[in-house]
Amino acid sequence: MLYLIAFTVFCSVLLLSLALSRILLSRRSPVAQRMAAFFPADKPLRLMPEVESGTWASKLQRIGERVKLPKQEHSRYRKALVAAGFHRDSVHVFLGSKLLFAVALPLPYLLLMVAPSHAYFDLVNIAVLLACAIVGYLLPSYWLSVKVKKRQLVIFHTLPDVLDLVTLCVEAGLSMDAALLRASEVPQLDQNPLALEIRQVTMETRAGKARVDALKDMAQRTMVDDMRSFTTMLAQTERFGTSLSQALRTFSDDLRTKRRQAAEEAAAKTTIKLIFPLVFAIFPALLVVVLGPAVVQITKVFK
Repeated sequence: MLYLIAFTVFCSVLLLSLALSRILLSRRSPVAQRMAAFFPADKPLRLMPEVESGTWASKLQRIGERVKLPKQEHSRYRKALVAAGFHRDSVHVFLGSKLLFAVALPLPYLLLMVAPSHAYFDLVNIAVLLACAIVGYLLPSYWLSVKVKKRQLVIFHTLPDVLDLVTLCVEAGLSMDAALLRASEVPQLDQNPLALEIRQVTMETRAGKARVDALKDMAQRTMVDDMRSFTTMLAQTERFGTSLSQALRTFSDDLRTKRRQAAEEAAAKTTIKLIFPLVFAIFPALLVVVLGPAVVQITKVFK
């Protein structure tokens, strides 16, 4: 029995030592970890986040394919999805989600409020159910608009920095296509929306598409006005033969000025936006703190 206990303890200590040595030997130095962060491993290139394959996605897609919308509205949803960073074929999943929310949102009120009282034909209940269905149908559209604005804001703030990198590459002797590709391969812009769009532009130009046309398509996908101005500037530069680096530097300076003006405008709006929190949240608390002791003293006097 004593030999069995000693053998068990020996095996346990040996396994624990092997595990600790493996962990300590496999741990990289802080310098190696930082270098690995700057040079990530190669990943499969995904220009747009596609719809994940699964039961819910396939069911929503089948439901959305049965929805018949006008061609103009269908195209508007598709453009908004592309501007939000999704694949253009995910429009059927989006339409299916709208129908799902329109049906699912009134269900709690129907099961908890209407069904126990059996007041199915009450006008108030019908109005509430219709309102919930309308809100559920419009909720995915609101989420999509927020997603589009957020992505456009990221592109708007990233564009001047990318143009500075492109300017440096052009001044170093690279062509415009090589400069765009080099600027999009910076580790800090690995999953940036603008970098993904630039990579798609470079792939289209390698396939034989004109660079100006590829940039115009990128401006239409992102629906950012600055991207349209950038495409127009490049087209005019190639047409008239002016200095590309000087045009890029001037355009990036204009974008920074525009970004600073937008920040100043947002800062100027804060005084107006603070009125409602001050009036409804801070001033009542100050009145209670300041006038509370005085009210207590006055009530004691009149008693």
